[in-house]
Amino acid sequence: MSPQRFAVKLRRIRERKGMTQEALAAKSGVSRAYLSRLEMGRHDPPLSRLRKIAKALRVKVSELVD
Repeated sequence: MSPQRFAVKLRRIRERKGMTQEALAAKSGVSRAYLSRLEMGRHDPPLSRLRKIAKALRVKVSELVD
């Protein structure tokens, strides 16, 4: 999956869950700046970070990367 496609999915899921970037960053243990860069498609996160973000969003990793 391209970083741009992942960025769109991440933002849509986060917004659907009613979470701000700040709230998701705090729950997933990443910085808000890093999360922002993910949502802009500037990073391709490692699996370990994907797991933390998915857990914070209460979704499966596959929902973020499909």
